[in-house]
Parts: sequence; structure tokens; C-alpha cells
Amino acid sequence: MELIILIFVLFVALEHLGFLYLEMFLWTKDAGRKIFGNSKEDAEKTKVLAANQGLYNGFIAAGLIWGVFHPNPELSHQIVLFFLLCVVAAGAYGAITAKRSILYIQALPAFITTTLILVNTL
Repeated sequence: MELIILIFVLFVALEHLGFLYLEMFLWTKDAGRKIFGNSKEDAEKTKVLAANQGLYNGFIAAGLIWGVFHPNPELSHQIVLFFLLCVVAAGAYGAITAKRSILYIQALPAFITTTLILVNTL
């Protein structure tokens, strides 16, 4: 079970590194505009906001990776849970305010991972 949880946590971290890359470096490129459904004009107008959002996604990934590799198991557990719950909250908010698919792409993997961790600690 520990290996499965580790894989899920790292998956969520990698997802957020991907979001960082998309939002900070591909936002105005053809691939980024296609993924997010933006026109060239809209992408140019919002590129600073997207880069800021990408940076926050990088912080989420960094926090999860920090938690995975923290030497104190109790603190590691708390760090990972905190950042996973941040992802669930942000994903739920994004699904309500921006695009429903965020719930499945972002929040659901973090929710499943959180559930696996909590079930494993019982």
C-alpha cells in the first residue's frame, strides 16, 4: 500500500509540474492555446495571470515532493496531506468557477490519494 500511495502522490506532483510548464511556458504557444481553448489575443492578455497560476502549481508540486522525501515520517505525512488537501480545494473551486473538467483532472487524483493515505493510517 505504501508504494501505491507514493506513486499516487508523485503522480499528483508531476501533474502540477505539468500545469506549471503549460501555464508559464506554453500559455501563448499553439499547444497551450489549444489545451486551454484560448485565442491568441486572450492568451496574450492573460499570460501574466497564467504564469502566476503556474508558479502556484509549482509550489504545490514542490510541497508534495518535500513531503515525500522529508526524513521525519510523521511530519512527511502531515506535509503531504496538507498539500493534497490544497489541491482538492483548488480543484473543487476551479471546477465551480472555471471548468468542470478541473474536478476530474486535478481534484479527483488528489482526493483518491488523500483517501488512500487516510485508509492506510487506520
